[in-house]
Amino acid sequence: MSETKRCKELGDALHGWRDRLSPATVGMPTAGVRRAAGLRREELAQLASLSVDYITRLEQGRATSPSPQVLASLARALRLSDAERQHLYLLAGQPVPGPGQIPVHVPPGLRRLIDQLGGAPLSVHDAAWNLLEWNRPWAALFGDPSALRGRERNVVWRHFAGLFDRVRHTPQQESAFEAAMTGDLRAATARYPSDAGLRTLVRDLRQTFTAFADLWDSGIVGVHVSANKTVHHPEVGVLALDCDVLVAAGSDLRVVAHTAAPGSESADRLRLLDVIGIQAMPTAGPVA
Repeated sequence: MSETKRCKELGDALHGWRDRLSPATVGMPTAGVRRAAGLRREELAQLASLSVDYITRLEQGRATSPSPQVLASLARALRLSDAERQHLYLLAGQPVPGPGQIPVHVPPGLRRLIDQLGGAPLSVHDAAWNLLEWNRPWAALFGDPSALRGRERNVVWRHFAGLFDRVRHTPQQESAFEAAMTGDLRAATARYPSDAGLRTLVRDLRQTFTAFADLWDSGIVGVHVSANKTVHHPEVGVLALDCDVLVAAGSDLRVVAHTAAPGSESADRLRLLDVIGIQAMPTAGPVA
């Protein structure tokens, strides 16, 4: 297949997948006049953290060789099936990610679970703790992360960089959190030895943050357990929440759930967030 024909077929496929996905399905507002039932290019760009111009060039067959990272973002945003995701990579001339690379594909069943459990703030992260998916309550609690790019979406990088965070840790909680995160990355490097992005992340963390380098070199290991989080929200105040990290079987994805005790003041404040809705996140945003 010629390069021109391949780019055209890729553009046609992206356009078709975008047209079939309704805004309501992905938590986008549906108010106003819409010429088509599917997503607008602007909405897909927001979901995939790409520019509208790049989406336009892809659909018009004018952008060649999109990177694996771009393809992974598009597959997630368009909610492609496994077969469609493989077809996307083939059309783009990229190998389908193998077993030595961190999986970033969110299975349809897990995505439906995130959509349907609307009462609790939920987020999905890959094995390197990059934020992949979130529901509306999570965005209302921590801020809308749609505009975040690259390392701004990585929980470990955000924490050691001291970026804006609505979660407050005690010294003991912070030590346990850092040990668990460092241990997670160490285990991930053993499971995914071919993942260049993971190797680069660990290298940059060690070179940039002395605290991470000291933890990594110490050989410390930690595990995620149920934890208490204190979240300071600018509109509803302080929320005392339970935070649980679940690993999705067969996908190595982390599902982080924040819940409040029934009948508590924090539960009332979570319900109030449903009324307030999603806020824009500052340049720096939340961690898990």
